Amino acid sequence: MVNEPKFPAVCAQLAAKLEQVGESIREEDEGRLDTERIQKAIDRCKPGQAVELIEGVSMHPGFPRHPRWSAFLTGPLELRDGVTLQIDKGVTLYGSRDAKVYEVPNPDAKPGEPGKCGTSMPRPTSFPTFATGPGRPRGGCRALITINVKNAAIMGDGVIDGRGYAKILGKDYSWWEQARKAEPHDDLYYNPRMIVANRADGLVLYRITLHNSTNFHVSVNGTDGFTAWGVHLQTPVDKKYDARNTDGIDPGTSQNITVAYSWIDNGDDNIAIKQGVSHMSVIHDHFYSGHGMSIGSETVLGQSFLVVHDLTEDHTTSGVRIKSNVKRGGPVHDLIYKGICMTGVQNPIAISPYYTNQTVEPFEDPKYEGDKIPDYKGIVLQDIYDETPGDVLIAGLNEEHRTGVTLQNVVINGIKPTQVHLDFADIALQGSGTNFPLEGKSVKVTGTQPMVKRVADPCAGKFLPMQ
Repeated sequence: MVNEPKFPAVCAQLAAKLEQVGESIREEDEGRLDTERIQKAIDRCKPGQAVELIEGVSMHPGFPRHPRWSAFLTGPLELRDGVTLQIDKGVTLYGSRDAKVYEVPNPDAKPGEPGKCGTSMPRPTSFPTFATGPGRPRGGCRALITINVKNAAIMGDGVIDGRGYAKILGKDYSWWEQARKAEPHDDLYYNPRMIVANRADGLVLYRITLHNSTNFHVSVNGTDGFTAWGVHLQTPVDKKYDARNTDGIDPGTSQNITVAYSWIDNGDDNIAIKQGVSHMSVIHDHFYSGHGMSIGSETVLGQSFLVVHDLTEDHTTSGVRIKSNVKRGGPVHDLIYKGICMTGVQNPIAISPYYTNQTVEPFEDPKYEGDKIPDYKGIVLQDIYDETPGDVLIAGLNEEHRTGVTLQNVVINGIKPTQVHLDFADIALQGSGTNFPLEGKSVKVTGTQPMVKRVADPCAGKFLPMQ
């Protein structure tokens, strides 16, 4: 059982020295980085304590003290063992727009060759074959915050803003514009992630707000024990912008994970569970724009023992989404989705071995060639209700790799038979089963299909504005 985190004692307070102008800082302050003083404070802090970022105050003679400065500007930071970075309410930690400060040294670079961060290039081998090892270009961007230690945390009611909408210094495009331009040919492009944690057992994110990441917001790997509690994640904040590939929370090769009481509104998967994840709980959360509650697309090392409970999805593209293909698939099993409310969701259920690197899955096998086979078993969907119609896809790859699903009280309001896509699926019905037809030569159904529609809306009052 995971309990609500608590704020630790403070080892040092750092006062803001920059003024916020709208949702950013003044152009003339772009070179006034706070990176060094924040990093020094983190380095000096003892385990179990926090570096607190607070508002600065005006000290002009004859005037009362009042907050004036509330912005920090930083390049990459690294947390230390047991140390918390605490950002106070009203304070924003902005990421630098200077790609050079994020640059990862490239040992293959020639003298005088410019860095890769903030640039793009053709992918060595196009999707769905992925280059690894010597064939993949080295170099790129460091994360805004790196966590390679145990029991570290990021807390507070303040904001971390990556400013993905803003022009990269010296360029005529923003981080997000670069990402979108790279999409048609699946080019490699180099943007910093906001928070990257590796082997960070005991990691905690608590009450923090994450805005406008240039790429993934939270990427966690090789970690035993990660809790995100009361996280408010929104990208883009201004909906006039287009923020590609800005996943919310992405755990991989990790276990004992909890995402609770959090609000996620972003430009890609709200949560994307990568390969090698087990024993994860997603409870009491709200999702908005984004690609839904996702597993994959990498499943080679498997995902298992997931509980999703009390989730509201409001205009996500997918609801329950499991995605992979024969280039990157593996075993996925023992998953429980219970008490999920949806509205305005294009694909309420998408359990697919057909992933083609698109926002939603095709309804037929793209016939890729590969030996990494997706295999989905022991998936339970219970008390699932969608107020609006959408497509359902439940598919296995072939007769040897059938998908096993249990449906109990699953209702997609207004769904039409043409919106149901089933293939190589073993479906067990319990309770009132589901309100959509389960037909097809390769579909095996056990249990009864009463086709009972609910009278009352079980999701009344669940759909709240983003917080």
